[in-house]
Amino acid sequence: MTRFQKLAALTLATALGLVTIGVIVRATDSGLGCPDWPLCHGQLIPPLDDSKAWIEWIHRTVAVVIGFEILALAILAVRDYRDRPSILWPALGTVGLVGFQAWLGRETVRLGNSGESVTAHLAAALALVALLVYLTIRAGYPARIGGRGASQRFTLLAAFTAAVTFALLLFGSHVTATSSALVFPDWPLMNGTLIPELSDVTAANVLHRWVAAIVGLIVATLAVVAWRTQRDHPTLVRLAVGAAVLFAIQVVIGGAQVVTKLAEWTQTLHLALGAVIWAMLTGLTVTSYYTARVGVGTGSGEVAGADPGTSTGPRTRGESIRAYIALTKPRIIELLLVTTVPAMVLATRALPESAGGVDWADWGALVFWTMLGGTLAAGSANAINCYLDRDIDQLMARTRRRPLPAHQVEPERAVIFGLALGVLSFGVMAWFVNLTAAFLTLLAIGFYVVVYTMLLKRTTPQNIVIGGAAGALPPVIGWAAVTGSVGLPALLLFALVFYWTPPHFWALSLRIRKDYAAAGVPMLPVVKGIPETTRQIGLYTVLMVAISLVLWAVARMGAIYLGAAVVLGAVFLWQAYGLWRRGSSEEASTAGAIRLYKFSISYLSLLFLAIALDALVLIPV
Repeated sequence: MTRFQKLAALTLATALGLVTIGVIVRATDSGLGCPDWPLCHGQLIPPLDDSKAWIEWIHRTVAVVIGFEILALAILAVRDYRDRPSILWPALGTVGLVGFQAWLGRETVRLGNSGESVTAHLAAALALVALLVYLTIRAGYPARIGGRGASQRFTLLAAFTAAVTFALLLFGSHVTATSSALVFPDWPLMNGTLIPELSDVTAANVLHRWVAAIVGLIVATLAVVAWRTQRDHPTLVRLAVGAAVLFAIQVVIGGAQVVTKLAEWTQTLHLALGAVIWAMLTGLTVTSYYTARVGVGTGSGEVAGADPGTSTGPRTRGESIRAYIALTKPRIIELLLVTTVPAMVLATRALPESAGGVDWADWGALVFWTMLGGTLAAGSANAINCYLDRDIDQLMARTRRRPLPAHQVEPERAVIFGLALGVLSFGVMAWFVNLTAAFLTLLAIGFYVVVYTMLLKRTTPQNIVIGGAAGALPPVIGWAAVTGSVGLPALLLFALVFYWTPPHFWALSLRIRKDYAAAGVPMLPVVKGIPETTRQIGLYTVLMVAISLVLWAVARMGAIYLGAAVVLGAVFLWQAYGLWRRGSSEEASTAGAIRLYKFSISYLSLLFLAIALDALVLIPV
């Protein structure tokens, strides 16, 4: 190890120790042991008989030590790695991040350990840990990494697992900040059930447990995939399996918190293990990325037929910007966001009357940040999808002009771009909206990338049915952005978009079925033929229209929505029936599919517009 690596590893260990001490501060209620900052009771050394002041003082002292370590790390980076931007700039970035962390620490004291400030303080600490993990690992690889490299599929799964683990840690911090850790006396059940009633008192605890269950499944899946596909890279297997084992232990410790009534050792060990798991998963992601970069040939997880090639690159900066924008598939983003704002308008009716009506200025800001976060999330998923599908995109006339098949963007840069957009989307949603919406946004990205693109698209004709869940999440995210939870109307909005997706997409696939056949993608028209596809379109249309009418009853919608649902649904059914009736004629079915595809876009847009208008009429202002 170089001296830079040794110092980075030492700083990382100190940062993890600081996170642990921070938990002790919280568990012992020592956060205000030193009510002023940066001094403690107006002096450098706290009173000898004040244990809480000493715990907080130790926490601050270790933070100062990390500050000096970070400065030394930045100086070493300037001296030893000034010609390596991938190390130099992140090392300098740690200086800004530790300064921001210190400011958050001061604000936490000033605000009396408010829930938001405590959670933000932890988030910044975990971000610093991740950056230090990156620097420690990156310094061990060559300055320039050339060659074709291997697929980054496993890296994407590891990155998604790390992201949802980070979200889980923030949910846990929110539970502590809201003093809701013991609202349920039992574990793993909650008042004897897995689905208790959500309220302002119980919501944080319930969501934390539900999210923990989801993340646990994802971590276990990552370990299994690593064990099956990464045997040639023992470090990756050890990190993935080790994280899964520690996660299981952490879950048990979480239960022990309830049993022991929040004993100090359980709180400390619970979050300390969480920080270590986060560091391991971050390390796994970085190691997997650079292992694939230095690898040659195909190997486990390589995309068959992919041609990473050497990008010729756009000639101007404007062309480069347009190429990266094209990676995000803006037209798809527009369609996804059409369902978000109307769901937010409808959710506003679900706010308690004690809220005193709607503050439209705050509501407008919430819409803006939700739309921005959703746009970044959809762009992230689409950019990563372009990377994963670059081999089949070059085989289809409809997609061969996309930036990767056209060699306008290098594949590795497309991956980094997609991941960066995902990180930004989560940050926007968590900071400006709420954690529930942020976690659902992460799930939407992960479901589209991992479940649909990586697992289903090339293996089953039901790919768009199951994978359509990702595109059905925006209205749920919009609902959660307003209410902080997920209600029954939000689930019906999800079902509406979920059952709309197959008729919409299968109509398109009827028109371009030859492209899918050439690329070997088992879309329904390719595998089952035109008559079966048109029959399935008709059946899913019936379900979609039925759900739209159920929504009217459950969400207590008015005449505007009912009229739109009936008229638009009748037209959709008529067109789907006509397509089904002409299914044996290839020429007629293609023409009918094009009409249905275009109308399906109008149907979704107009129906959700009706939801918004209907809700606005009934909202008391």
